[in-house]
This record gives sequence, C-alpha cells and structure tokens, in this order.
Amino acid sequence: MTINVAVCIKQVPNTNRVKIDKKTGTLIRKGIASICNPDDKNALEEALKLKDNNEDVKITVLSMGPSQAAIVLKEALAMGADRGILLSDRKFAGSDTLATSTILAAALRKIGEQEKKNKKNGLDIIFCGNQAIDGDTAQVGPQIAQHLDLPIVSYVQEFEYLRNKIIAKRALENGYMKIESRIPVVITTINNLNTPRYPHIGRIFDVYGKNPKIQIETWTAEDLPDLDQTQIGLSGSPTRVRRIFTPDRTFHGEILKGDPIHIAKLLVDRLKQKQII
Repeated sequence: MTINVAVCIKQVPNTNRVKIDKKTGTLIRKGIASICNPDDKNALEEALKLKDNNEDVKITVLSMGPSQAAIVLKEALAMGADRGILLSDRKFAGSDTLATSTILAAALRKIGEQEKKNKKNGLDIIFCGNQAIDGDTAQVGPQIAQHLDLPIVSYVQEFEYLRNKIIAKRALENGYMKIESRIPVVITTINNLNTPRYPHIGRIFDVYGKNPKIQIETWTAEDLPDLDQTQIGLSGSPTRVRRIFTPDRTFHGEILKGDPIHIAKLLVDRLKQKQII
C-alpha cells in the first residue's frame, strides 16, 4: 500500500543577517540570502526517513510564495522528494497565517483527491515545520489540521510510523508526551527530531540539469476550485502587521544603601513592584 506524504515548506530570509530599516520599520531584504525554513527541513527529513524504511512512499512537497520560492522546492526534490508544487498567485499576497493555511489546506485537499483518482488512498501524513523563523507563530500547521478536520501532533521530537497509525513524542517544557494517532494526521516537527541530509548528487542532475527530469508544478488560485477567495490575501486576512521595529532597551540601576536587613527588605519590595516575584 502506498503511503502518501505531503510536506509543507517555506522560503525565508536568513534571519541571522536581517536588519531593520529604522525609517520604514520594515525588513531590509536587499542582499539577504533566502533559505528553506530550518524546521521545515526537519519535517522533510522525517518524510525521507519514512521513505527510506518503507517500500512504497510518495512525497509531495509544496510551498506558497513568489516564483523564487521554487528554489527551496528544487532543494527538496534533490534531497529525495518525488513531486514539488509551488502555490504562487498575486491573490495570495499579504496572506496572514489563517489565509496561508486556508490556501495550503485547499492544495492538500486537491493532492489527496488526485491520489484517490489514481486508485490509491489519499494523503496519510502531512508534515510541517513547527514554526518559521521569520514569523515564529507556530500557527500554520495546527490551522491546516483544523481546515482538514485531522488530528494534529505538534512539537514532535521523535516519530515512528506503524501500519495505519503513528507514535510520536511531543516535547513539553519539562519533559515529553507520548502520543499515538490514527492516520491521516498532521505532524509539526522541531529541530532536534533529526539532522537533515544533503542533496543526492544524482538527484541534483535530475533537478538542476539543463533538461531536468523533475519539473516544479505551479498552481494558482484558479487551480484550487474549492478555495474561497474571500478568505485569502490581504483582504481575507483578519490580522495585520502594522509595524516591525527593534525595541529600544534602556536599563536603570539603583544602589540600595543601609544595613543588610534593610537592603534585603528594599530589594524584595522592588522585585514585587516589578512583578518579578
């Protein structure tokens, strides 16, 4: 039986080098390299490991963004994914996390229907990175699960596939939670789940050669017939980013004087005033 897997990835700026324009309050993107979101690479690697250990696994990787986002899809194909789909349309511009998840869910629904028409089961596992380094919301994966009415296991640090179900360890602040779920299921991954592999040399030629054997598909809003276009783009987004800025951090010191008992009392009072204790 074929295991149909989808992986959602995102192209993000390399935030180690991002600076803020103090006049406009926006990110300075000029000259900044774009990369595949790190958590998404862990999601892809886990899908590839599933393919390594099972005979019939098909991995579809999809990303929403402008035409240059095809770069991260090509990297995913070179690593071992089978199919790459770019969701690119001016109507998608300005989408917040809810609108983005609406678009991705519509695409995933279509992929699942295509697999069923090929006399296969629909999507079994949808992998997403836990969060993107340019937004840090951790909202898109759970929202996709909500749109598709699927169970969600987030913050996954260990993953195991068994027939018709998965077992995962979900990271918590002071430990982990072991969860068993039926499939289909949505999984969001964190960076200590695995170490992403390098692209395979043979696949590099297949993807990046003059006559590539594997082509990226591009889908627009018109390719997603069940997509409610009033719920996408800037106009369909309930949240807005009004301004991005680097907060000014100012520190004020105070020297407490007196005998030790008096100083200790003053210190406790100050900490309570600051709601530290």
